[in-house]
Amino acid sequence: MASQSNPQSIHDFTVKDAKGNDVNLGDYKGKVLLIVNVASQCGLTNSNYTELTQLYDKYKSKGLEILAFPCNQFGGQEPGSLEEIQNTVCTRFKAEFPIFDKVDVNGDTAAPIYKYLKSSKGGLFGDGIKWNFAKFLVDKNGNVVDRYAPTTSPLSIEKDLVKLLGA
Repeated sequence: MASQSNPQSIHDFTVKDAKGNDVNLGDYKGKVLLIVNVASQCGLTNSNYTELTQLYDKYKSKGLEILAFPCNQFGGQEPGSLEEIQNTVCTRFKAEFPIFDKVDVNGDTAAPIYKYLKSSKGGLFGDGIKWNFAKFLVDKNGNVVDRYAPTTSPLSIEKDLVKLLGA
């Protein structure tokens, strides 16, 4: 397995879950991943969590996993503890996809996985993540195949998911 200093795919990373446990993303080999930086108090929160939950419910059994990384870098819109965040996501939105540790997605303190995602698929205006709910689509082999803007509706990328899932 490659070290995080020279990753070959998303599967080479280990991240922390919302309880502080290590999660080897290699465990997701063979799954299509949608990786999203999330926030509980953003104008995009309701629509994104609702649609992400719909996609997850519809395609989880076909091999989709949504990996949500809380981030407080945009307008301080994810100020809560991980316990508060999970409570919001699970209670308010009935989301069952995994919530990971709160991370930075930009700057020197950006999480290694986000540095990798951004280097794999730069955005329209450079590599930086512009706001909450930027989305990265990853194929079954851990390759980043697409990047979507925060304002892109999760349901609008369903056709891309279906293609990768072979559903």
